[in-house]
Amino acid sequence: MGRVIGVWVLGLGGVAILLSLGIWQVQRLAWKEGILAEIAARIAADPVAVPAAPDAAVDRYLPVAVEGRFDADFVRVLVSQKGVGAGYRIISALETAAGRRVLVDRGVIPVAAPMPPSPADAVRVAGNLHWPEERDGFTPANDLVGNLWFARDVAALAAHLGAEPVLVIAREISPPEGQIQPLPVGIDNIPNDHLSYAVTWFSLALVWLGMTLFLLWRIRRGLG
Repeated sequence: MGRVIGVWVLGLGGVAILLSLGIWQVQRLAWKEGILAEIAARIAADPVAVPAAPDAAVDRYLPVAVEGRFDADFVRVLVSQKGVGAGYRIISALETAAGRRVLVDRGVIPVAAPMPPSPADAVRVAGNLHWPEERDGFTPANDLVGNLWFARDVAALAAHLGAEPVLVIAREISPPEGQIQPLPVGIDNIPNDHLSYAVTWFSLALVWLGMTLFLLWRIRRGLG
C-alpha cells in the first residue's frame, strides 16, 4: 500500500507541475499575442518625419517618411525568402535636401538580376525605422571587396556608407524602382513559440499520467 501511495504522490505531483508549466505558457502566449498586435498597429500607423535623434528602443518600428536622393553606392545583403529563394537586400544612403543622410533598405532584388542604377531624381520613402539584430557567432564576416554582406548591422552600414546609424525599411518608394521590390517590416519574423511550448508541456503531462497508471497496473498485477 505504501508503494502505491508513493507512486500516486509522485505521479500526480509530476502531472501537476507539468500542467502548471503548460498553463504558464498559455498565459505567455496571450501576452505575446498582445505585444505582436501592438507592434502590428504601430507598423501600420501614419508615417511621421524621421526624429532628429532616433532611439533603438523607443523608436523601433516607428513609421516614417523621408525624401531625398540615393547615393550611387549601395550595399548588398544576402537574404533568403521562403518560397522565393535567394536575393539581395539593397541598402543605400539617402541624402535629404537639408543634407541629412540616413540609411534606406530599398528592398530585394534576385541574385541573378543586374543592379539597376539608382534613381537620378529625388524619391519619397515611406517605411519603418528598425535596428535588426541579425549577427551572431555563426554569421560570416562581410565581404567588403565583393560587396556581399550577411547581416544588417546598422552601425557598420552607417560607417561604410557615410550616414547616420538610422535605417528606414522601405514599405513604399515613389516613384517605384522596378526590379527592387520593397520587403517591409512585419511581425512574421518575430518569434512566438509559446503555443508549441504549451503543447509540449501538456503532452508530457499526459505521458507522465500514462506512465503512472501503467506502473500502478504493474504493481497491482504483481509485475513491478
